[in-house]
Amino acid sequence: MLGFGILSGLLILPLVGAAFILTLRGDSQAARSNARWAALATTVATFLLSLVAWGRFDTASSSFQLVETHAWLAETIRFKLGVDGFSMPFILLTTFLMPFCILASWDSIETRVKEYFVAFLILETTMIGVFAALDLVLFYLFFEAGLIPMFLIIGIWGGKRRIYASFKFFLYTLLGSVLMLLAIMAMFWAAGTTDIPTLLAYKFPAHLQTWLWLAFFASFAVKMPMWPVHTWLPDAHVEAPTAGSVILAGILLKMGGYGFIRISLPMFPDASVYFAPLVFSLSVIAIVYTSLVALMQEDMKKLIAYSSVAHMGFVTMGLFSMNPQGIQGAMFQMVSHGLVSGALFLCVGVVYDRMHTREIRAYGGLVNRMPLYAVAFLVFTMANVGLPGTSGFVGEFLSLMGAFRANTWVSFLATTGVILSAGYALWLYRRVVYGVLDKPSLQGITDLNRREIITLAPLLLLVIYYGVQPGPILDAFAAPTDTLLKSVEAALTTVKTAAVAAH
Repeated sequence: MLGFGILSGLLILPLVGAAFILTLRGDSQAARSNARWAALATTVATFLLSLVAWGRFDTASSSFQLVETHAWLAETIRFKLGVDGFSMPFILLTTFLMPFCILASWDSIETRVKEYFVAFLILETTMIGVFAALDLVLFYLFFEAGLIPMFLIIGIWGGKRRIYASFKFFLYTLLGSVLMLLAIMAMFWAAGTTDIPTLLAYKFPAHLQTWLWLAFFASFAVKMPMWPVHTWLPDAHVEAPTAGSVILAGILLKMGGYGFIRISLPMFPDASVYFAPLVFSLSVIAIVYTSLVALMQEDMKKLIAYSSVAHMGFVTMGLFSMNPQGIQGAMFQMVSHGLVSGALFLCVGVVYDRMHTREIRAYGGLVNRMPLYAVAFLVFTMANVGLPGTSGFVGEFLSLMGAFRANTWVSFLATTGVILSAGYALWLYRRVVYGVLDKPSLQGITDLNRREIITLAPLLLLVIYYGVQPGPILDAFAAPTDTLLKSVEAALTTVKTAAVAAH
């Protein structure tokens, strides 16, 4: 469909909500309440509209659907939107998590309430834009625009070291993306267009692929983040408000993985095959090293942040296995991690709102006073470990299976990360939930209230449902995965032929 349609609506609706909040006068209690309800209504409406898009989406097709195109920049660069099986699940994940971010901020944000929710709604537009963009320039603009509201969310409503964390987050991700902009310019000079569907069919020379791949890798590796450019993430998570951590782990990290699957692998197949050993090495280091670092943490948020780096290692490992199991496992792992890590940060926010500390040693024996919280925290912890029956198992298992087909040593070393994740996750759960309730400050702590139950229950149900029935997500990824593998098949065949000849 050419013209304004569902995807344009998904971009515009959060901006309309943000504009309405800005029209609210004063900073009275009534104005703050109206801002909260307006933000919640906007995010719920956006989620419902994304369900309409999902209802019109054909999972059996690998082509771009719901396409909209608008004249922009003298017809050379067009404002073009569309989705396929790789992007549609992430749009759903984005719109699904946003209402829970608003609910998690309901009572904890007390200063500049209107500005806070405006920043979140603008951030939602930029995140949806990244996954819906079908033009490289548009992709870049949305990719970079999301830095601004997230920078403000951390820098204004964050913790004690929020200024340091926000600038570190901004500079790391911005500097990495400068090379991506240069690569986009080079692609335009070579192909004469920035239209993504056209570039997917264009064959870049092998020598140019190498430099373009490295330029995009610099940006996507920081965004995920991969080792060793991951150091901004723990600081950003620790200092960000609860909802900021949820959206940072749930969506923003996934933009790096989405960039690999949308641009690096299909457009630069020769370079992707050539650099696959490098990605495998960095992925294994990330899985093992950051899991060991997580074992040493005393801050709950920082432990979960290092856990996110390790889980993103499974994603890059699966993507560059370049087989159906690895790619679908990596994509499923990103969706699952968005649900699980977001829920874990919400669980941390529950006790932080009551005790105003994230130190693990400040807790213990919470099961005696918070049984509902203990159950929810247990399910999400088990999903983070990769327990069969939860969504975390499906993604990790398929990623490891794909890596095993590509390189047995990579899968063997990465499997040690599964063991280590059980170590730090169960250690955290035991220290916080079990034990004797002997700390006087915990004697009056209360269990989940109605708002917190409404926030955590849907995430818990989805984590279990997709662990038992992963088909709806895997089916969406199947068709574009087949198309992707066909585009890299020639590069894989060349490498295998050279290896046989050398042997």
